[in-house]
Amino acid sequence: GGSERKPVYHSLCHHMRLLTLGLMLSSIMSAQPIRPRVLGIAHMAVSVGDLDKARAYYKDFLGFSEPFSLTNPDGSVSLAFIKVNDYQYIEVSPGLKPGDDRLKHIAFYTDDAERMRVYLASRGVTVPGSVPKGRSGSLNFNIKDPDGHTVEMVQYMPDGWAMRDKGKSMAEARISKRIAHVGVLVGDANAAVRFYGDILGFQETWRGSSSGTVLSWINMHVPDGSDGIEFMLYKDLPPPDQRGSAHHLCLEVPSISSALETLQARPYAKIYSRPLEPRTGINRRRQLNVFDPDGTRSELMEPATVDGKPPVPSTAPLPR
Repeated sequence: GGSERKPVYHSLCHHMRLLTLGLMLSSIMSAQPIRPRVLGIAHMAVSVGDLDKARAYYKDFLGFSEPFSLTNPDGSVSLAFIKVNDYQYIEVSPGLKPGDDRLKHIAFYTDDAERMRVYLASRGVTVPGSVPKGRSGSLNFNIKDPDGHTVEMVQYMPDGWAMRDKGKSMAEARISKRIAHVGVLVGDANAAVRFYGDILGFQETWRGSSSGTVLSWINMHVPDGSDGIEFMLYKDLPPPDQRGSAHHLCLEVPSISSALETLQARPYAKIYSRPLEPRTGINRRRQLNVFDPDGTRSELMEPATVDGKPPVPSTAPLPR
């Protein structure tokens, strides 16, 4: 009896193995693409009304270098790269018109732009059909966040300008060695958290309120580094030409008092018309705001709180 059932038994086992293999392959093929790493802030791109005046501010006052630039067919500069460190820049473009928003876009760098494009598409984000190489030699593509801000994803390439300049063009005079975060206006905080948190993997670090009655800020940092983004929450969206203080970049400095002394000693301080007023923020970190000639804010900030203790997050409700 037992020997007569063996062919049926072996045939059933064979079919079961094939079925299991098929299910495994189907699962692998249908699995969501894995998000590549988001390593940090690549740059913040701003528009300016007068490129020479903006260059003087970022280079002579803040002490940064301009290792390269892009030019128009007539030889005029279309984009100046202001270098903070090997991986972070401030991109400055002329052509700001009265009434325009000064923020052009923000950018984060990844270790695989094409995989990022495929991953974002799988999560329902509108992406381009391919990842081009820009004129500066980096792979990059743009997406939109829920508030309509352009977010560029960058992959630095070995033959690109940034990596060719690695270790260079970082003057000792620079006021900061790192962009700690970029700040953007956000109307729907829940949608922004879903986009940056659920999809891109950012993690919330703090939320604060300037009034104590409604929430003012939510801070999140990239999943594979310490750079971050700050949601500048609003109930009523400011006009485009009044967003330069909300749309900002945070430059980390070891000491606000030392940074203040440095700025005050520079010749540019004689033509800088705004007051230099150090203060301690709601997050209990010392900070100092400076503004380019068109009003885009750079927030100099110490990395630690005044007492070394983490700031207590606000429980205030969202403004809208």
